[in-house]
Amino acid sequence: MNTEKIAFRMFLKLGCESEYQRRHDAIWPELSALLKERGVSDYSIFLDAPRGVLFAVLRRSAGHGMDTLPQHPVMQRWWQHMKDLMQTNPDGSPVAEPLHCVFHLD
Repeated sequence: MNTEKIAFRMFLKLGCESEYQRRHDAIWPELSALLKERGVSDYSIFLDAPRGVLFAVLRRSAGHGMDTLPQHPVMQRWWQHMKDLMQTNPDGSPVAEPLHCVFHLD
């Protein structure tokens, strides 16, 4: 199956690093299942703690359904669960900025 790798950054409120880690250590099984169902795989989030920047990278399948995630009740609940820790948009989604790949080595 063909996949595309994408990366983006999000912004954590300073002092929330431990709680962000704790909540992701206890990721909801229904959220993991939803992401996989929508074509997401190999998803990692890295933290630049001094700056509160989260760097996320994932693979998505051809024909992925990531564009449907914002409307899904599980995703909306997760955003509400996380919004006290992150910079968010008015709809509760995390502020996310896409990143452009400038180098890749297989």
